[in-house]
Amino acid sequence: MRDGSTGNGPEYCAIETAMEVLGGRWKLAILKQLLTGTHRFGALKRAMPRITQRMLTRQLRELEADGLVTRVVYREVPPRVEYSLTEAGRSLDAIAAQLDAWGKWYRATHAARTTETGEETGTAGAPETAEPAEAAKAADQAEPAGPSGRS
Repeated sequence: MRDGSTGNGPEYCAIETAMEVLGGRWKLAILKQLLTGTHRFGALKRAMPRITQRMLTRQLRELEADGLVTRVVYREVPPRVEYSLTEAGRSLDAIAAQLDAWGKWYRATHAARTTETGEETGTAGAPETAEPAEAAKAADQAEPAGPSGRS
């Protein structure tokens, strides 16, 4: 961990440890991209066009410091840098899939909220009765993972 501040404390604070390591607007999105394989910086930037170069660099450095990402620099001209997940990073595969399913459920069910004029928006094909737990269960069943996050 970067500063070791979340390593101490009672067991019930484990969620705080996870939030410290994974918190931030972009870290889970970066991890999701790296779950598909090794990527260069430019490919990550293109996959997430709304992140700034500075923020991507910062988040990658933090993920590397926390042991979730490996950075390999190839000594060639022009320099080539590749990022990939460590075993600890890959262990987040099932969690990322569940969060992705929950995000899709949330977007679909909350898009159905009525506008100020009383018109419904974004309800085309969205399941109105689906629950986030059901969405997560469906994602979990779609890609069962072992203890390391991989099948």
